[in-house]
Amino acid sequence: MFGHLISDSLLEGFTHHLESLGINCIRLYSKGTTGLVFLAVWREEKVIIKLQRSDSPRKNLRREAELMSFLVPFGVTPPLVAYGEFRGLEYIVRRFAEGEVILRADVEKRHIFEVVEKTALLDRLGLDHGQIQGGKHIIIGERVWIIDFEKANWRKPKNLTSAMAMLFLNDNVISRRVRTKFGIENSFLSALKRELVGYKRNGKISGVLSLLSDL
Repeated sequence: MFGHLISDSLLEGFTHHLESLGINCIRLYSKGTTGLVFLAVWREEKVIIKLQRSDSPRKNLRREAELMSFLVPFGVTPPLVAYGEFRGLEYIVRRFAEGEVILRADVEKRHIFEVVEKTALLDRLGLDHGQIQGGKHIIIGERVWIIDFEKANWRKPKNLTSAMAMLFLNDNVISRRVRTKFGIENSFLSALKRELVGYKRNGKISGVLSLLSDL
């Protein structure tokens, strides 16, 4: 399906390289603007592999791997398995995040609370993900995972406010579905905006959580 993006010889060589690391059952999964994504198995667990595309001038997977390693103790994103280079192309291997992207998932109340907790944690750490609002980087399953820190940076964070905008305040597929499911009215949205103003001022999520508990 993505044969035009990777040569047979590169794919074969990369597959053999990964197999030498104990990573097997490798298949192309998806593509991004700067990388190819593979699904594989490592120690009987599914893993995701991101390989820098040969036509991408950017090398930023090392930095993403460093951020993922930093986040391991916090349980925000699936653990990093490996980082390396193959024929000058960077790659990372991480454990697979079971579930659906929030763009397509049936969001439950417990998921919303976990999104709040994890995005607020990123805010406290001072790490801005940069792509929360798009809905493709939050995985909803037995637990919530935030993935793909390729564009994250140590800048003024807005993870929680971006997540709340995505879930409730903006007009998009996710917010329309969530507002319909929970019967949300304009009074709730106005109250949420006020709580987010307070959060940006004092960094406390208690007001947001208290409001969400009434859903």
